[in-house]
Amino acid sequence: MEEYKKIFAKVLNLDENKVNNDISMENTQTWDSFANILLIIELERALEIKFTIDEIERIKDFESLEKIIKGKIKE
Repeated sequence: MEEYKKIFAKVLNLDENKVNNDISMENTQTWDSFANILLIIELERALEIKFTIDEIERIKDFESLEKIIKGKIKE
């Protein structure tokens, strides 16, 4: 399993096996603005990447987060 998926599950207190593209800020109680900040910090630290403000604003669900991360890992 990808490291970012493990971090996502840990920060949001979710079962790793249930993380999918349908998980969003709208349908996940544990994914509030504070959790989003923690998620960004943990991902940046673990993956040695940096998110821009524009990228952070575009994160609305797991799918959008994953696309941004995959783009950064390829850079």
